[in-house]
This record gives sequence, C-alpha cells and structure tokens, in this order.
Amino acid sequence: MTSIAVEAEDLVKTFGDFVAVDHIHFQVKRGEIFGFLGPNGAGKSTTIRMLCGLLTPTSGRGKVAEFDLVNEPEKIKQVIGYMSQKFSLYDDLTVRENLHFFGGIYGLCGSPQKEREQIVLDMIQLADRRDQMTRTLAVGWKQRLALGCSILHEPSILFLDEPTSGVDPISRRNFWSLIQQMAERGVTIFVTTHYMDEAEYCDRLALIYEGRIIALGTPFELKLKTMAHGILEVECDPLVSALDLLKKESWVSETAVFGDSLHIIGQEGIDLEQEITLLSQRHGIRLKRMERIRPSLEDVFVSIITQEERG
Repeated sequence: MTSIAVEAEDLVKTFGDFVAVDHIHFQVKRGEIFGFLGPNGAGKSTTIRMLCGLLTPTSGRGKVAEFDLVNEPEKIKQVIGYMSQKFSLYDDLTVRENLHFFGGIYGLCGSPQKEREQIVLDMIQLADRRDQMTRTLAVGWKQRLALGCSILHEPSILFLDEPTSGVDPISRRNFWSLIQQMAERGVTIFVTTHYMDEAEYCDRLALIYEGRIIALGTPFELKLKTMAHGILEVECDPLVSALDLLKKESWVSETAVFGDSLHIIGQEGIDLEQEITLLSQRHGIRLKRMERIRPSLEDVFVSIITQEERG
C-alpha cells in the first residue's frame, strides 16, 4: 500500500470562462493533518469537492485512497468521510436518529451499527443528548454531530471543508482536539480553513490563492522561507501616519497593521531599528516599543499574498 493518501497532479476546474482551480499539484501522506489554507473564493471548496468525487475535474489527474478521481468517484465516496461547510443534518431528527440514518447510508446495519453509534456518541460527547432534537443543539454541538455522522463507517481519509466556520473559539478548540485524536489513530485529515490559529495544528499546509497553490510546507518551513529574518513589531503614535510614511520608504519591504502595532519587514542589509528611529524623529512619531518577533502564520499569509498581488 502506498504511503500517499491523496494526490493531485495538474488539477484544473473551470466554470465557463472562470478558472476556479488552476493546475494545482500536491500530495497528502497517510495519517497526516493536511491544511488547505486560503481566503474565501480561493478554490478550497472546489478542490475538496473534486477530491471527494462530487465534481469532475476539467483536466488533470488525481487519486484518493488509490482510486482515480475521474474514473472511480463512486469508490472514493465509499472510503472517505466528508463534512461540508453547511452541516448536512436533519433538524427534525434526534441526535441518535441522525447517526442511525447516516449509518444506513454508509451500509451499516444491525449490532455493528449500534456499536459504532455508541462509540461515536462517546467520542463526540453527545451520549447524554442522544434523544435531543438536532434543531435545539447549539452550533458547536451540531458541529460535533456532523463530524460523528461523517466517521461512522471508520473512513481512512476524512475531508473537512471549513468545519469550524461560525463556531465559537472554545468549540473550535474542542473540535480540533477530536481531529488530533483521529490523526493519532492513523486517519488522514484534509481540512480547509481560513483561520490562522487552526493552520498551526496542521502537519503541512498548502496556501491557495486565486485557484493556484502559492506555498506548500510545514508551518515552520513556511515561516522560515518567507521571513528568515523575522519581523519588527512597532507600537507608535499615530499608527496610521507611521504606516503611510513607512510604505513610501525604499528600505521597507512590507508593513501592515496588526492590532495596535505595525509589523515591518526591512530590505536585506538594512538596520531597520535605526531607520525607523530616524524616520520617527523627523516626522514627530512617538515610538512606544520596538521588538523583534517570530512571524505568525498570519504574517506569512499576508506576506505571500502581498507578493503575489505585486506580481
């Protein structure tokens, strides 16, 4: 058995003249948490729907669990779990009835199905709510139930499309705890997200923008490749005036507002702290703090997108 669970080679999807996915390449290893990161409209959902056998690629090749995307989409559907952006639950059924219904779709029946339902109820911590109507569940609990429905048949590969969209931070953290537990058991997780803190949980990331993959690697590799010299975080007053001034300076590679501070990347060989101090003195900017920090994935994301937009 190959160590590659998912692969895409020169994959393209167009809708008329619109190119949603533009010649993308990547591989996902078995047992890996692979994050597909990008802004809304970047092509994440279109890609995941092709990989799940729900959309036929316009061109290119791909395999999921060694089954071909174009020729064997029905076989792919049988071996994967899929959780879409909008929970595909039935509000007029109870928690247990939803699990039972989806178990039937996956071909489970009899005592093996009851066994799996109980295991899943315990895993998603909904055993004491099994008879509660689904429509009365909070969003975080609905999210857990949707995950439970997608793993009833013990898939080896799980596709999660923006699974925590609209969910509160505590529920998101609890959800990711479940994801990590499954990965530890050898399940391959392919997850799309635009949350930077979630991306940190992934073993590897692909950054997609306007249908193209523009960066690929571990979170650490992406930070190192993009910002080997780190970032200078500056608190000053007035902030917006300082930002406008910095954007005009040739020794500034990139600058952006992050909260109540500026994140600044200087050109190679520049003494950035000294240049900022002199600029502030000339223009009456009051410096409160300057500190070298390790870049976050949000910094990396902004930097790579900015470079792409500059061409």
